[in-house]
Amino acid sequence: MPTVEDICSAMQSIAPLELAAEWDNVGLLLGESAQSVTRLMTTLTLSTTTVQEAIDRSASMVIAHHPLPFRPLKTITDASYYGGLVWKLASRSIAVYSPHTAWDSAKAGINQQLAELLGLQAIAPLEPTSIEGLEGCGTGRFGVVREDVHLAGFCEQVAAGIPDARTRTVDAGKKIRKVAIACGSGGSFLSAARRAGCDTLLTGEATYHDCLEAQAAGVNLVLVGHHASERFSLEVLARRLSGQFSDVECWASANEFDPVQAVRSASTS
Repeated sequence: MPTVEDICSAMQSIAPLELAAEWDNVGLLLGESAQSVTRLMTTLTLSTTTVQEAIDRSASMVIAHHPLPFRPLKTITDASYYGGLVWKLASRSIAVYSPHTAWDSAKAGINQQLAELLGLQAIAPLEPTSIEGLEGCGTGRFGVVREDVHLAGFCEQVAAGIPDARTRTVDAGKKIRKVAIACGSGGSFLSAARRAGCDTLLTGEATYHDCLEAQAAGVNLVLVGHHASERFSLEVLARRLSGQFSDVECWASANEFDPVQAVRSASTS
């Protein structure tokens, strides 16, 4: 039976922690390395819903893309939201591992998967890593579309390729040829996209000022939602780990949902 340490080693091969941003909190964040793992859940974010699912389904370990904790906790009690989540997991001996920005930047990580879902060609990292032995890895991705397309047509391709995408745009008036990709909150990648000669940046979300800057710089922005830009990859990861550890039941959280929802019209019936 594999241990938490075995799962961590597998994750290091999939998403080397050396790729993580300096500010990030990655790796094994909670748990005992020698503990056996029989049931493993992947999730984008540990929340009240996903923690309860891990408990209800007797998970031994959770791989959560977003770190918990991300910032230091002064107390671990049920008096605070994040402290309460950590306490629930710890009290049931559920280990937690987070790959976060390492998984974003890995050779087959989230940004690479997004670029492939959109059918981009000549895909390369926006900011390649200089770490020896990790060629082909790096921050973000960019590539070219098969045929030049207007923004509306590209958004149709996005809707078809990215599950749960709820697309909003900043139209800079450019026909789309070269696209930069940055999952999650990727407005800060605008400068890198411009250096790569991209006319469009696709990301999960961006600030209002990022949007203004993109429009002024003549770069289209396509915002698909933070959840939609990353969640699908945790299903991919669960399948990959399931194939690697045949004696472990692996699944992507079935109850996770995007907390940001569109307003529905009140029923008039």
